[in-house]
Amino acid sequence: MEDRKLTVRAVERALDILMCFTQNSELGLTEIAGMIGLHKSTVHRLMTTLEEKAFVVRDAATEKYRLGIKVWELSTHLSQSDDPAVLLLPAMERLRDRLGETVSLYLRDGKDRLRIQAVQSNQAIRRVAQVGARLPLTVGASSKVLVAFAAPADQEELLSDPDWAELVKGGSYVRQLQDIRERGYATSIEEREPGAAAVAVPIVNRNGHVAAALSVSGPVSRLSSETLNEFAPVLIEAAREMGLMIP
Repeated sequence: MEDRKLTVRAVERALDILMCFTQNSELGLTEIAGMIGLHKSTVHRLMTTLEEKAFVVRDAATEKYRLGIKVWELSTHLSQSDDPAVLLLPAMERLRDRLGETVSLYLRDGKDRLRIQAVQSNQAIRRVAQVGARLPLTVGASSKVLVAFAAPADQEELLSDPDWAELVKGGSYVRQLQDIRERGYATSIEEREPGAAAVAVPIVNRNGHVAAALSVSGPVSRLSSETLNEFAPVLIEAAREMGLMIP
């Protein structure tokens, strides 16, 4: 039983290491050790195994690691029949062409949001959205949409979390969520990223559940508060059509 516990712990630690690469494409041993709270020697042993199995690759010149070919090999076997990132890509491209700004798709994962798809603006000055980025659920238009339209039990769990105490204190944030539900969309101007603005709406699937958040973002020089509100009806209609594609 003790051997089994040790084996499971090693697997958990190896998976924690791989998840570090969602934040940076190249990492050194010291960086990884700090991110997951393990001793450097322990991380080195795990990295050696992952490297032997081609899940990571080490750059001999920099001694930094990046994801290996096995990760991409596994990804090619993901089911794409009901994957929103695949199903909604053509519609996202059409939305980008219509509004001229970057379009992103987010899912909620615990207390974070995960960008699972993005279509970059074709304009010279644009906001570049990295697919796979994990962002806090406490700030930004897409975050507010995912919280505002979450199931009541999920929303209550988030709002009662000690980490959210300062945010919900005073009631203004809760009132903001109510306003978002009534309007059907959320906006943000330089809330998370200086110089960036966004508008986001929920995508409701055929079963009536919020499947994702759809956002359009760009520089504040083009996306004023008035422009974001003008974009909102276009996004709402696009999200309605996208929802019909998701089981």
